[in-house]
Amino acid sequence: MTGQESASRKSGAEEETRKSLRQFIRTRGAEYLKDPNISSIGVGYKMSEGSPTGELALQFTVDRKAAPDELEALGTVPIPGEIIIDGVAVPTDVIERSYRPGFRIVAEAEPPAAKVRVDPVLPGVSVAHYQGTAGTIGCIVYDKTDGEPLVLSNWHVLHGTCGALGDVVVQPGPYDDNRVDRNRLGVLKRSHLGVAGDCAVATIEGRTVNPEILGVGATPRELGEPEIGDKVLKSGRTTGLTHGVVRRVDVIAKLHYGAAGEQAIGGFEIGLDEQNLPEDGEISRGGDSGAAWLFKNADGTPGNVLAGLHFAGETGTSVDEHALACLPQSVFEKLGITLVRPDSGAIADAVAVGYDPSFLGVRLDPPTLDASLQGDAVPLDGSDIIPYTHFSLVMSAGRRFARWVGWNIDGGALKRIPRKSLSFTKDPRIPGRFQCGDELYSDNRLDRGHLARRADLLWGDLTEAEQANKDSFFFTNITPQLEDFNQSARKGVWGRIEDAVFADVDVQDLRVSVFGGPVFQANDRIYRGVPLPREYWKIVAFVEDGQLQGRAFLLTQNLNQLEALELDEFRVFQVAVREIQERTRLVFPENLRNADTFTAPESLQARDPLDRPGDIRW
Repeated sequence: MTGQESASRKSGAEEETRKSLRQFIRTRGAEYLKDPNISSIGVGYKMSEGSPTGELALQFTVDRKAAPDELEALGTVPIPGEIIIDGVAVPTDVIERSYRPGFRIVAEAEPPAAKVRVDPVLPGVSVAHYQGTAGTIGCIVYDKTDGEPLVLSNWHVLHGTCGALGDVVVQPGPYDDNRVDRNRLGVLKRSHLGVAGDCAVATIEGRTVNPEILGVGATPRELGEPEIGDKVLKSGRTTGLTHGVVRRVDVIAKLHYGAAGEQAIGGFEIGLDEQNLPEDGEISRGGDSGAAWLFKNADGTPGNVLAGLHFAGETGTSVDEHALACLPQSVFEKLGITLVRPDSGAIADAVAVGYDPSFLGVRLDPPTLDASLQGDAVPLDGSDIIPYTHFSLVMSAGRRFARWVGWNIDGGALKRIPRKSLSFTKDPRIPGRFQCGDELYSDNRLDRGHLARRADLLWGDLTEAEQANKDSFFFTNITPQLEDFNQSARKGVWGRIEDAVFADVDVQDLRVSVFGGPVFQANDRIYRGVPLPREYWKIVAFVEDGQLQGRAFLLTQNLNQLEALELDEFRVFQVAVREIQERTRLVFPENLRNADTFTAPESLQARDPLDRPGDIRW
């Protein structure tokens, strides 16, 4: 076994352990926090003599480490040396550490630019409830439904124990300038305090906005998920620009919020970056609450991926400098916000014009998930099916790609519309953690490959076709494909199947419906933490001589050569609809299964791949 293979297997095993630990903490973590001495539970590397060992452990922090005979007096019990999780003995680690929300102390010294009234409003500056002290604006965000710009910070900064929705929010906070009438920024719009985070948003009235973070020179554009060892940085109202390293993930910490009582907050922990230590040794101080932590790029420069929302640090008695941050996906989902302003009317229009089951004149329902996949779909407004202009899809929560996409093609009304300056973006209607974005596709040979082909969707009146063009670029309609995917797939057969229908078949009303997607397999190769599909499928349906017809195709793709920069040959096969059903665990409607008359040898290897569209048996 090569060192690379060994590291890959270790990484895969560690990822499986991480998943088990994450599920354990989410389902059992709150029980442990009932112990009065336990301040948090999370996942980190086991410590030995003050240094991480590289062995994943279930880490507990306690207010006070005590000898066994002192535990009863503290109202606590011993934490076992290991805990059995999914049949595996996982070591535990106990660290003496307590937390407090960042509003308890507001430091006297801070960068002047961060505490004065600003216009345009930008992240990194002072903000608070009009009866509060001072915290930090983390990001400029947008309401998912109407695109209204908002400022994002903590619940304890914008709401607090004395606040209510609709209350005035001021910038800067009253601690920095008590002229609250002059400094009105807007009103508290939404807030949340709980496991999903310590977070809130407020409106912006009478001022312009600048989304670039003060002192950082970067603008958050995507949501990320922190991993142990990730390097991050933030700009807070009090300590300004500081650097850190993620050292614990899947943390649930117990903090006391005054009149709001004791709260369990989910997130991750950040320690000092030994290569970028703060001058005063403080990674954060009171007043930094609400600041945005960004991931660093490989070269150490600030990135544009949001790692988390700062909300707490160590207590005054602790010598271990660290910070806590909320997970951005949870915060954004709970508050109904997005980093990218929704195109006016884009999502609303798409809801009414997704895949149309009656498009062919014969009803053709989309596939459903079999029983083994129940619970894997990412819901939107109570439905597993997410609609767009001329297509709909079902997202897999576990794989973060679409399980299937269904689209309609009106061959008689197709338009030629250029891509222009359209860019790929995550759908703001669903949590970013269920979508693979540019973090998967940057700096490698992976293409962002459309599942529903862009050219197929550009029909109807010009406004409708242009909207379909935009909708096709959501990452929900994208899967990773090696460069020259269509061109290498047997001289472009895969990308020309739909065209071949119109060329070779007397299609009724020039209308075709198509389903397609990846084939997910347990042994799919993992790249950047994401299993990459090796196969794709497509089913074309149309009406000929009054009868529904269906033809199915399978493309196998070898991604093992990604690192070696060699492009293996793609093979396209014509198969039966029932074979696609078996491979994908999708259940296709009976009329589609019966509409497919194709027969082939049982073994895929015994079949001849398609060399050109003329080989297709219509």
